[in-house]
Parts: sequence; structure tokens; C-alpha cells
Amino acid sequence: MEKKKNVSVFEGPLPSAENMKFGIVVSEWNPQVTENLLKGAVRTLRAAGCPDRNIVIKYVPGSFELPLGAQFFAEYTDVDAVIALGCVIQGESRHFDFVCQGVTQGITQLMLNWNMPVAFGVLTTDDMEQALDRAGGKHGNKGDEAAATVIKMVAMQVSMEEAADPKDRKDIN
Repeated sequence: MEKKKNVSVFEGPLPSAENMKFGIVVSEWNPQVTENLLKGAVRTLRAAGCPDRNIVIKYVPGSFELPLGAQFFAEYTDVDAVIALGCVIQGESRHFDFVCQGVTQGITQLMLNWNMPVAFGVLTTDDMEQALDRAGGKHGNKGDEAAATVIKMVAMQVSMEEAADPKDRKDIN
């Protein structure tokens, strides 16, 4: 049997998020899970030095709407990255498959089209117990992991932009 990883434990320190700005888009569906994911994400951002004024939180009706909510952050704000938090629990129909596929493809497409890190903090579980185990329970908090992911990706993007030859940079005329 595979040992379950605690998603709230990171190897090594996170880069400083003191000068980073984050959008967090949260699904209203399964709030007993998504609110815990949000707490984890905010806790990790703060622990990495991100000031509260640089954390913007918005809600969407369900996980399927997370990609568009994240795109709104990319389009209408000056955030460096977005964290998408949701929970899809398997039911008796194939709805689960369609929602999971849609949100996964949507977030991937968004990242590539907007050249912006977007963390996939969406739990896809068989039941509520598994979801709660991963939203602050015995397997940690996927919100922590999602926040750590965007901090690392923003730091990587900044370091690569700084190292780029100025004549190759897109923002210079």
C-alpha cells in the first residue's frame, strides 16, 4: 500500500512572497472543504511573507467555473499568479468526469495563454471523508500545496525574466 503524502509538508524553504500578489478563486460548492483549502493557502502565503493586502479572494459557484474566475484575475487585475481552489466528489453519474476534465483543461489552457502561474488546488475525491482528509485533515491541506506551488512558479518566472537578454524581452520596445 502506498504511503499517503502530507501535502502541507514542503522540502526546503519557500521563496519570499513579500513582493508578490496573488488572486485566489474559490468554489462555493462543498464549502466545508473549500473554506479549509482557502485557510491553508492564505496561511502559506502569509508564512512566505506575502502581506494581506496582496491576497485577493473571489468566489465562483462551482469548480467548473474556476478557470473563468482565474481568467478574470489575469485579465482585470495585476496579480502575479492565481490559486484555484475547489472540490469535486464522485457521485453516481459521469458528471464528476466532465467537471474534472473541464476544470483541468481550463486551468492548463489559461496558464499557457496568459503566461501566468495558476495552481490547481482542486480536490477530486471518491467521498467527503477523502476530501476532508486533504483539506486540513490527516493528509494535510491541498491549499498549502497550491500556495507553495504558485510562490515557486512566480519566483521562477521572475528569475528567468531577470536573466533574459534585454533585447529578447517582450516588454522592451
